Parts: sequence; structure tokens; C-alpha cells
Amino acid sequence: MPLPASVSFSPEAFSLSGGISISWSRPPSPMLSRAAQRFTDRINALAGRILPAPDPAAPDAKNAAIPVKIQVGDDPEALTVHARENYSLSVGHDGVKLTADGPDGVIHGLATLTQLVTRDENGPTLAFATITDSPRFPWRGIMIDTSRHFMSIATIKRQIDAMELLKLNVLHLHLSDGTGFRVESKVLPELTIKGSHGQYYTRNEIRDLIAYAADRGIRIVPEFDVPGHALALLFAHPELAAQKPVNPAPKNKNTAALDPTVPGSLNLVRRLYGEMSRLFPDTCFHSGGDEVDPDEWLKNPKIVAYMKQNGFATPQALQAEFTAQVQKILAAQGKIMVGWDEVSEAPIPEDVIVDVWRSSKFIASASATHHPVIVSAGYYLDLLQPASQHYLVDPYDPAANGITKAQADVLLRKGVNPDLVNAFLKEPAPPSLTDEQKKYILGGEAPLWAELVTDEMLDARYWPRAAAIAERFWSPAAVRDVKDMYRRLAVVNSELQITGLHAQASTGRMAARLSRGNPDPVQILVSATVPLQNYNMNRYVGRHGNNLDAIGEIASPDPFPAIRFSMLADRYISGDHSVVPDLLAQLQIWHDNDASFIQVATVRGLSEALPVSHNLAVIAGIGLNALSGHKKALSSEERKIIDDEDAVISRSTDVSGASGAANLPSGGLMITIEPAVRKLAGL
Repeated sequence: MPLPASVSFSPEAFSLSGGISISWSRPPSPMLSRAAQRFTDRINALAGRILPAPDPAAPDAKNAAIPVKIQVGDDPEALTVHARENYSLSVGHDGVKLTADGPDGVIHGLATLTQLVTRDENGPTLAFATITDSPRFPWRGIMIDTSRHFMSIATIKRQIDAMELLKLNVLHLHLSDGTGFRVESKVLPELTIKGSHGQYYTRNEIRDLIAYAADRGIRIVPEFDVPGHALALLFAHPELAAQKPVNPAPKNKNTAALDPTVPGSLNLVRRLYGEMSRLFPDTCFHSGGDEVDPDEWLKNPKIVAYMKQNGFATPQALQAEFTAQVQKILAAQGKIMVGWDEVSEAPIPEDVIVDVWRSSKFIASASATHHPVIVSAGYYLDLLQPASQHYLVDPYDPAANGITKAQADVLLRKGVNPDLVNAFLKEPAPPSLTDEQKKYILGGEAPLWAELVTDEMLDARYWPRAAAIAERFWSPAAVRDVKDMYRRLAVVNSELQITGLHAQASTGRMAARLSRGNPDPVQILVSATVPLQNYNMNRYVGRHGNNLDAIGEIASPDPFPAIRFSMLADRYISGDHSVVPDLLAQLQIWHDNDASFIQVATVRGLSEALPVSHNLAVIAGIGLNALSGHKKALSSEERKIIDDEDAVISRSTDVSGASGAANLPSGGLMITIEPAVRKLAGL
């Protein structure tokens, strides 16, 4: 994963007991030498080899090192959207041969080779295979929000390591927002002093991070959001605020905006972007431009008067002019501007890259005007949707993501701003992209906004879901088998943990902390449940003191035991009764867990989930009864519990409910096995 463009396997395999021996067609660069060492370390970790390795010159052929021969060409456009990322790989009786046109291809080929490591009764092996591979899109990224919750350098580096293994090549760092400004500034030190709350990256740390990513074929694109999301900037420069005085603790920290009518605002942008453009070498620079609250400007009489004097009929028109000036600043500094899709409403040069987030329809409108496009709509990991939902969103599909007319009507009745609703509306669906429009789709990104994500949680909130999205960006469009994706995703997730991710370790530690050292009942409960989706979890956390140390933060949108159970249930419904023992065993574990969970759920963070634990036991009991061969009618309590849980799932998956007052379930959890049990019970 990602599935290669062309792959064939042989039943044969090498024994890895003797390790590997790498040779090059010509002396490798220091970057490639380090890539080879990382590959060797990962191979050893996956193989469980005990170092030091056996002598490769030893006469025992069984323990001989596997020869890996690498041939690589020069690529002057490495670490750009034009990088040569293709590679070919063969593993056979003569050893391993990896051929690539550039260093990026070598890195990708080594990532694939790492995934050919398996274990059987004879120990670790390297599977024989023939692979020809190249990416579908040149821009394949994730976005880390370091403003809302500060993430340590070590944590970011772990994500970069995982990105390398999944062939993702762009790290979009969101570095400034209402909650904090996160980079040391020498030109504008007041931004760091007053806007970072003491949590920021030094310039040397940023340089080190950029080099670390580049070593792995990954570009870092910074984002400093203007003119909205500006509260952290305004702590340092309150004279530039659209609304004065600056409220230091507003209910919504995202709404504060710069005053675009005063020269100081663009001067701040010019000086800030100038310094950061020198610090971040990538050609692309993200300027934000999203979610400017019209009231920030319309409630300022001076701004309204300026709009009338200069012919700006709407706040959007005023922002368009500001955006055009920001673009000129970046162009003068040798940068290509990237902006959220609001910037596409401005008359800006064609080379400005539009980051589509509100609705997939902006893919069509932006590409129609010849703007390069990055697709983020449909890949928002903070929505806590399962990997399967993101996996089926295609970057070429302008109707893939957004809200329906019926959902829009619900939001309008709730008083949501009509302009905002219309921006997310995906109906009527735009026509399919023409071949000409497709040329402008660079690829996509998976953002993770960090209101509900701490440093400790980051690994588990990105992975393994980002691996499924990586496949959508890399593999052919026809690769869409969800069940096969989940089969492979479970393996990849295990490999990611073995080679350095902390997701399992962190969630295990969180469970142990809450349960006072007895995490098993907690982990069994979360193996059958998922957190609330579509910002319902934000509402739940807000109603419970904004604490992020509870069972909902441990739960995964893709619990593999529940996924496996649902697949087995489908096989049973289709007539395969060989799965009954596995179904019964899993249901019994979930049924019996309630008594154990009650014993540990004596603290805040677990006690709220006691009703969920009880309901899981009841639903598991319904499943056990359905498979027993002597079905009985549900009691009124059983019927109410399973129907209520079904309603909870329906409410959470409907995005139009995110602004309503629907009841939120205990613990912020949904019992994800409920639909499968419902099928087993014939309900």
C-alpha cells in the first residue's frame, strides 16, 4: 500500500535470516546512503533480526545476505511537482534489482521493498515480485495543524517517517492561526513573544525539519493564514485588527481578522512572508485566505466606508483585492501562492494553486480557470470518518464531497449563513472534468485540524487512515476495493507501529492512565466503538469541559476487530457458516466486557462511557442469540437499545446535524458493530 501500478508475485521468497547487502551502480549521494540505511533498519525491525547481523561472507547459503542492486539516474527536478518518481523493482533468484530515474523513485522503491517482508514458520522472508510503479498525482500530502495544539519536533518527524513509507511527498504545516503563532521570527519577534504562548519552533529546528523531510523525498509547505484566523498575529499588532479592542479570549478564536484597509496589514504580510520565504525553501507558500467572517469588516464603520469609496460591494470583493496584493507580495519573493478555495473567487494569476476544502465543486471551477488544484475536500481526518469513506473520494470527481440540498435546507432552517451553506453545497453536481481540466489537478492532501488532537494523540489520528488516502493519491483510479483495502491496511498499520509510530503505544498508555493500570476493558470497549463524526465530537468535548483525556480520544474511527467482525458477518449472511465460531468468540468477549469495564470506570473520562459499555453487552447478546440457532424475539429493552444506537449512528454521519441540538451519546462513542449485529438478527 499504495498498490503499485503493475505488480506480479511469485510463491517463492528469500530467507531474511542473513539480512541484505546493498550495492549501487554508481556512488550514491549522502541522501541515498541515508535512505539505504533507513531501509536496512526497517527491514531488520520487521524481520525481528538480532544485531549484529551474521557475516554476509559466511558459507551458509541459507543465511547469506540478499543482494540488493540499485541503479539511479539524475533528477534536477527532485523535490518538486515535476520529480521523477517512477521505479521498477524485481525480487527473484538473482536477488533484488531496483531501478529509478531519480532519488525519489529510489525512496519509493525501498518503501515498497519494505512491504514485501513477511514472516512464516521459517522466519522472516522477502517475497519474490516484479513491480513497475509510478504515481497518479505528483502532490500527495498531509497537513499538520501546529497552531491549535503545538506538536513536538519528534512527533512531526514520526509523521514524516510514516509518510516516506506510504509515498506521501508534501507536508503542509499550518503554523499560524487564532490559537498560536508557531515559528521564531527575527524580523517580527513580537509575533513569537506575544502570539506563541511560549510554544514555537526555533529557526534551527525548522531548518532541521526541512532537511529531515527532504532526506525522505518530502517537501514542506508552510502556511501563515491571512487575513482571517489572525488572532495570534493581532496579539502582537492589535492596531491592525478589524475589530478593536482585540478580545484576548473570544468564544471563537478563528474569526479575528486583519483590517485590509490599513497599509500596516499588507506591510506585516510583506515582512512576515519575506522572512518565512527565506526560511522555507519550497517554491510553494500557503497564505490561507479561508473563513473570513464578513461581520469582522461589516461591523467596522471605517471599513464599510472604505468599501463604498472604492466600489467593493461585498466583503468577498474586498478580500479578493487583498488576496491579489498578497499574491503580488509572494510573487516578488519568488513564491507561488497556495490558498484555500476562497482565493479562487478573486481575479488572481493562473499559477496560484487552489486548495479545495469546502466542496468538491471547486475542483471544477478552479480547474476551468486553469488554476492548479490540490484537493483536500473529502480527506479531512478531523471529521473522524472511517478510512473507507475517504478512500472512495477521487480527486477528479467534482461531486464527491459536500452537502446535499436536503442537508443544506436543514442548515438554513437552523440559521446558518446562506453563503457558507452554498459553498458546501454539492448539488446540482458539476459536469465531470474534461481531459483539459484534469491536467490541472496536482493531487490532494489529508488535513487534520487539531482542536481535539494533542501531541500524544497525533499518530493515532493520522494513521492508518492517511495510508488509505495515500493509496487514492498514488494508485490507479480503478483500485477501489474497500474490503481488500482494509485487509492490507491492517498489515500496513502493524508495519508502521513496528518501524516507529507511537499510535498503539500512546493509546495503550492513555487507556492504562485512565483505568489505573488495567487497560484491557477499555481497549475491548473501543474495539467495538468509534468516536462521533462530523464535528459532533467537538460538540461533545465542548459540553464536557474541553478535556482531551477520555475514552473518546482513545477510540479509533477504524477499529480493526469491529471491521473484521463486520466482514465475517457479511460472509455469514451470504451463507458461509464456517465463520460462526469466530463471530461467537468475538461477541462473547464484547458481551462479557461490561462487568470488567464497570470495575475500572471509576474516573472521569471512563465513567461517562458506562452506558455505552452496557449497551454493547446487550447488542453483543442479541448477536449471540441470533447465532445460537434458536432465535427469540427481542425484549423491549433490547429493541430500544439497538434502535437508539442505530439512530445515533445516523445522526452522526449526517453533516447537517453538526449544528443542531441532537442528543450526544455517552462517552462520545458509537457502537460501530450495531449494523452488523442488526443484519445477523434479521432486523
